[in-house]
Amino acid sequence: MTYVMKVRGLCKEYGKGEARVRALGGVDLEVRAGETLTVTGPSGCGKSTLLYLLGCLDRPTAGEVWIEERRVDLMSERAMAKVRRYAVGFVFQSFHLLDELTAQENVELPALVAGRPPRAARLRATELLEHIGLADRRHHLPSQLSGGQCQRVAIARALVNDPLVVLADEPTGNLDSVATHEVLGLFAQMRSSGLTIVVVTHDPDVAASADRRIAMRDGLFVDAPHGVPCSASRVPELTGSEG
Repeated sequence: MTYVMKVRGLCKEYGKGEARVRALGGVDLEVRAGETLTVTGPSGCGKSTLLYLLGCLDRPTAGEVWIEERRVDLMSERAMAKVRRYAVGFVFQSFHLLDELTAQENVELPALVAGRPPRAARLRATELLEHIGLADRRHHLPSQLSGGQCQRVAIARALVNDPLVVLADEPTGNLDSVATHEVLGLFAQMRSSGLTIVVVTHDPDVAASADRRIAMRDGLFVDAPHGVPCSASRVPELTGSEG
């Protein structure tokens, strides 16, 4: 097996009856171990929906989601939460740091939730903050950090449990060009270390930095450059939703 994540016939619908909207229309995708994959497309095409389903933040209406050899869409809520905790690291456009916690505490938190001893969590957080160049800011609150610094803290937090894959939703969307360059540098380091990364992005520089790119429109993959193993079965009356 060379994939970390795999989906088959993945569909997601919101609403019922005449209000029903299909955000994903039956897509197939394999995410290879160690690759950086970017997903691009207009707002409302289903990019974020795909990412949330890959990361066990939501369940599909139909289809299968696999992480390594485990089919996660059939798991209980408790089991899915455990997969999220250990297998997946998340990076969001709006950082999602807890305002009342310092940078160090924000990075430590997922490790503590996962059951790591406090000392081990603290040491791992310190190591990661040093790695991203923010050791001198570890006691600062998010309100005392720049947007780029907050995103770097969020990346460290995503790495604290040594996940199989990092999922990033528009990670540079709120950043200026300097901060974007810093974040791209961190992703390059993650890539060189062999980490698997899936990034939803509108940023052409982020997309260009990937090993593989796919584009979406109306809940489907519309191209698969360079022999990408992904496909979609067009579904009648397909309309976009979550972006």
